[in-house]
Amino acid sequence: MESSPEGERRQSLLVRATEPEDVAEYTGDGSVDFRGSPILKRNTGNWRACSLILGTEVCERLAYYGISKSLVTYLSTRLHEGNVSAARNFTTWQGTCYLTPLIGATLADSYWGKYRTIAVFSTIYFLGMAALTLSASVPSFMPPQCIGSICPQPTLPQYLVYFVGLYMIALGAGGIKPCVSSFGADQFDDTDPVEKTKKGSEIYRFQIPGGSPLTRACQVIVAATRKRKADSPVDSSLLYELDGKSSDIEGNRKLEHSFEFSFLDKAAVILWNERDGSNDPWRLCTVTQIEELKILLRMFPIWATGIVFFTVCAQNSSMFIEQGMALNNRIGSFKIPPATLSSLDVISVVVWVPIYERLVVPIARRFTGKERGFSELQRMGIGLFVSTIAVAVAALAEIKRLQVARAEDLVHQKVPVPMSILWQAPQYLLVGVGEVFTSIGQAEFFYNQSPDSMRSLCSAFALVTVSLGSYLSSFILTLVSYFTTRNGQLGWIPDNLNEGHLDRFFWLITGLSSLNLLVFLYYAQQYKCKRASVA
Repeated sequence: MESSPEGERRQSLLVRATEPEDVAEYTGDGSVDFRGSPILKRNTGNWRACSLILGTEVCERLAYYGISKSLVTYLSTRLHEGNVSAARNFTTWQGTCYLTPLIGATLADSYWGKYRTIAVFSTIYFLGMAALTLSASVPSFMPPQCIGSICPQPTLPQYLVYFVGLYMIALGAGGIKPCVSSFGADQFDDTDPVEKTKKGSEIYRFQIPGGSPLTRACQVIVAATRKRKADSPVDSSLLYELDGKSSDIEGNRKLEHSFEFSFLDKAAVILWNERDGSNDPWRLCTVTQIEELKILLRMFPIWATGIVFFTVCAQNSSMFIEQGMALNNRIGSFKIPPATLSSLDVISVVVWVPIYERLVVPIARRFTGKERGFSELQRMGIGLFVSTIAVAVAALAEIKRLQVARAEDLVHQKVPVPMSILWQAPQYLLVGVGEVFTSIGQAEFFYNQSPDSMRSLCSAFALVTVSLGSYLSSFILTLVSYFTTRNGQLGWIPDNLNEGHLDRFFWLITGLSSLNLLVFLYYAQQYKCKRASVA
């Protein structure tokens, strides 16, 4: 294990905090206060910490969703951006919000700890919110209002104040999200500190296993490359592995050898000068370490298919809302803002989760014989199919909307057509159903199938698909705008949607999602679940 000043400081504190005479008084898990001293168990954790976690997360999520659900509308109506630009700016910002947690997680785990990370990034988040408030309330920072049909563009300082604030919020969310997600479980850990220290006050080793997951994967690649000319033994039992059931990381199970990606097996070939027991991990790796990398390679195609799924989900807060702005949003005497219709997605999730657990699972269990009704991969596949149908429904609704626009002679007028916004309800509800199946199935799949030492990493990379899905949506919008506006054409998504073909964009996403579903089905059938060694 590589040492660091922070690690040495924590280890010395843990040793002091776990002496036999006072071990029961301290948390025993490496926690320290803001002065760096060990913490008494009676003074920390449980609901005191939970209230902080819940309060911070509620405030952060309230601010995030308050901005995200109205961002496209604000960009279109107040910053006077076109439909493509507004949707692209939103999906880029959303993608950044789900990418910055990698920064926050790294700082929290390796340098600052969770408390300091939350404090610093909450401050950044607050400053970002303050900047947005200034851009909407201070006259010199407010975008100019339209005068009739003329809409002046905001000045450079007005753009800077708004977008700097927006991306400060994205950065702030990246520091808060990973910390509050993993902090709660730590505070409710009731494990007796005496039990944790029975093997010689080794809490530091227990908390931080030797070598990062990415380092272990790189060691396999380097070792296999160095031994690329070596012959692999016919008998896999001759490959290097530790004795017993535990791997080289304490508490993690060994994995059985598999014959896929056989080139990597060369990393476990024992050469004549490696029989003395002093092994360099960059030259000789265990079978389990190699199998960890093989699992990641097998999981990669499944992981990649999640990107297109979240591209579909990104339409909920971008193109679906722009479509709703071109529909009649009056229901009787009520006026429904287009952004609020996206709440149907949440309602669908809330309704379908108990339906799935109480009705779908028991029925499916009779046919599949599986305790959970469906496997994780089957659940993901159902969600991908439903999400594909959702975008197709959106395309059909847009075809109907354009027909009404032509019938009412509104094609060249930038006004909503006399067609109820409730026509959008099915597409929002179907996206919610897709999330129930795919998102939860994806989380279970990456947790259960990832190596013991890589569960946190794999779960984090599963969330990265949300970010990449948003970025892919931005990229597709850019390509669509470029190729459909050449030679003076209005394009599929002009500022006046009555003159465009938003339906073609939805059909494009439908085709991409259908192709993605086929790729998923192929790799899901080929996928082999991990198997722990019985040795």
